[in-house]
Amino acid sequence: MPDRCEVLPGDNVVARRAGGLLWVDAPGSPALVATLHACLGLAGPGADRVLTAVADQVGSLASGGASFALVLTDAADGSGSGVALWSGKGQPAVDGVPVSGRPTGGGCTLASGFGLGSSLYVGPGSSPSPVPPGVAYDLVEGTVPGSGATLQLAAATPASVAVPAPQSSPGAERFSAGSDSGFSAPAAAPASEPQPVAQAGAATAFWQPDPPAAPVLRFDDGMVVDVDSDLVLGRRPDGHELVTSGTAKPVPIADTQNVLSSAHAAIQRAGREVSLVDLGSLNGTHVAGPEATEWTQLEPGVAHALSDGDRLLLGWTVITFEQSAE
Repeated sequence: MPDRCEVLPGDNVVARRAGGLLWVDAPGSPALVATLHACLGLAGPGADRVLTAVADQVGSLASGGASFALVLTDAADGSGSGVALWSGKGQPAVDGVPVSGRPTGGGCTLASGFGLGSSLYVGPGSSPSPVPPGVAYDLVEGTVPGSGATLQLAAATPASVAVPAPQSSPGAERFSAGSDSGFSAPAAAPASEPQPVAQAGAATAFWQPDPPAAPVLRFDDGMVVDVDSDLVLGRRPDGHELVTSGTAKPVPIADTQNVLSSAHAAIQRAGREVSLVDLGSLNGTHVAGPEATEWTQLEPGVAHALSDGDRLLLGWTVITFEQSAE
């Protein structure tokens, strides 16, 4: 499935992660947006049950007539099926045909096991033309404003087709938090790398480097930050006392909706143990385990030890903590 997504200009939120696509219009309800955005990480059997549980909560999370469409696709195993949850103006469409479902809690509609075509649309109104006006974004686990999005679905490469090995295989860019201006430039690639090995049925094969020695924070937009020291995360963390005193490094997070505090949360290291601390943020800091379906809000100033795979929710930003093996 390509990482190409046509996004029209507008004030709503469109997000893409792996085989999931989200459109949401919920003014004044960042909690609803954050909850639905976190669901993009769901995959495999049982996703419909999780979305049913989410549907039971949207009535308390949404303010007024919020509209959204959340679609999770599973085309990797050849099933070509999808699971969708929507409300209001957000009914999804496959190849221009609206998806039908059954009513569920909170005024939502749920559909599961529906077939996928060559395109999947989420957003208000009918699906736009195959080449809609507006701005084209390449989304890899990203979120952008937009009034709707069309995800182009592609069939798997036949196993008989030989796939040439690419000359280079860039992975996710890695950034180190600088003490003055946030993120520095990505580290230079090594002089030589093992050549990737082409695999039958795969569009591209990538060589994966060994896990880093330090833990990392993997943001939902694909950015990776090494936890090689204490960190302060937020909209403008440079002015926090932990940063100005030289105890921690700042990690600024883009926040166009002003749901993050200037210094929202801190990451603290003690040997190999890494903890998350809410710094008295306005909208709170939440954490969930790898298999959890609900977020737990942290008490301000109380350190919470992180484990490999834990997810952090700061405003609308979802961050995964990854601890390297011993």
